[in-house]
Amino acid sequence: MKDILNKLYNHERLSTSEATKILKDIAAEKYNDAHLASFMTVFMMRPITADELAGFRNALNELAIKVDLSDYNTIDIVGTGGDGKDTFNISTLTSFIVAGTGQKVAKHGNYSVSSQSGSSDMLASFGYEFTNDETILRTHLEQANICFLHAPKFHPAMKAVGSTRKALALKTFFNMLGPLVNPSSPKNHMLGTFNLEVARLYNYILQEEENINYGIIHALDGYDEISLTSEFKFFTKNGEQLIKPEDLGQKRIAQSAIFGGSSVADAAKIFKSILEGNGTDAQNNVVLTNAAFALTIVDEDKSFDTAFLEAKDSLFGLKAKQALEKLVNL
Repeated sequence: MKDILNKLYNHERLSTSEATKILKDIAAEKYNDAHLASFMTVFMMRPITADELAGFRNALNELAIKVDLSDYNTIDIVGTGGDGKDTFNISTLTSFIVAGTGQKVAKHGNYSVSSQSGSSDMLASFGYEFTNDETILRTHLEQANICFLHAPKFHPAMKAVGSTRKALALKTFFNMLGPLVNPSSPKNHMLGTFNLEVARLYNYILQEEENINYGIIHALDGYDEISLTSEFKFFTKNGEQLIKPEDLGQKRIAQSAIFGGSSVADAAKIFKSILEGNGTDAQNNVVLTNAAFALTIVDEDKSFDTAFLEAKDSLFGLKAKQALEKLVNL
């Protein structure tokens, strides 16, 4: 690792193959915590390259425990995290609203590292038991329209960096990797990023892949989802757009309107309130807008307005709530 670190300290970049090998060596626990922390810090001090990110992704995908859900036209709805905004769990709520419309969702997620509550924290608080059993996951998809892929169950390589990431408590390049390494390889992706540079990296990597649909979102005020607090960039295989809330018939909202509280318990209370149809207008419009975009990613011919109405029916018809109840109780 000393040679690698010296190379990086000299402002050199890693090739895709070098990045792949290094991450495999990290997974094999060949390096100590000090070296790992130093290695991660390099990519907090300067932008990661597309080759480096692709190499790290290749390693995690090769080492992952895979599940075959290809019989279902699934979508993953996930953000990088690390935006420092402490919102309620927008992408997780969005996933249940989308599932409530009948669309199959294979949600990939993890415990929070740099915010109050990650998707795994939220589901665990509702009593969900994580699994990597393909038969169980298929049952969840068939009966609840959603399954949850808790990253540590599928990416044993991540255990090697878990304690270092927790000690750093900062966003690292592993935040960037999470949305790119869903072990079920879904056909559709809605990905949120904490900065524009990462959005462009994702776009560069994903546009090389055939047979997938994707939408990448970055709100210009720093959110890794559609926040309705500002304009947002939206990347697909068809190009790049700058979209304002007003373009969608939505009002801009204050950042405080989507705050998620100071604990998992706070976030869970907000989550439950929204799913029960008791969210504020701001909370509801944010999750409905995200859900509508997810539905248009799966079906390019579907208009935003049509998708928004479907999402609305899911939320206020309590279909999203039923999806959560089924998932937890199956």
